[in-house]
Amino acid sequence: MGLFDKLKKVGDLVETVNTTANTVSKRTVDDYGEPVYSLYTALELGNLHRRIDITDEDGNLKYYTKSSVIAVKGKTDIMDADDNVVAHLEKKPVSLHEKHYVTMADGRNFTLSNEIFHIVKDITNIEGLDWQIRGNLIGLNFNLVDADGRPVATIARKLVSVHDKYCIGLYQPEQEQVVVAIFIQLEKMLEARREDNE
Repeated sequence: MGLFDKLKKVGDLVETVNTTANTVSKRTVDDYGEPVYSLYTALELGNLHRRIDITDEDGNLKYYTKSSVIAVKGKTDIMDADDNVVAHLEKKPVSLHEKHYVTMADGRNFTLSNEIFHIVKDITNIEGLDWQIRGNLIGLNFNLVDADGRPVATIARKLVSVHDKYCIGLYQPEQEQVVVAIFIQLEKMLEARREDNE
């Protein structure tokens, strides 16, 4: 087997892994069925503001983030494709557990706390929504379920990617903006954790 054959096998493996990661996990489909539709994310590397784009299945921009340059402020706005604010994210560093607040444009708000990062795989409540995050938060591979245990969304990281890419499978499309806000807030929390460890 020559070098090119080995490279082709690696390329085939990467393609298989990415195809698998682009779809909702088999276990989630077994538990909840297929999502209504999916959204995809990408972090723009090299962007000073760490912009995150959320696109539909056809690659059309649905949402993007505008963040403060200074990480200590930790303020981010989520905008829709028409430049309307969908949600405002903010971290409050002055507390025993660092709190991350989400305020939706319609006035709803909820809180995430970084104490969730003490556990790799567990169930975490989202204060203010009565939702739970179930799965691997560190790897951003998890399910969101509502107060009745019904699936809201599943989020899975692409395993092999030049950029940080994720697939968001939506089961309750009316909650799309809240799901996007939760995903981005978790990504921001993980980003802050990575920067603190460097």
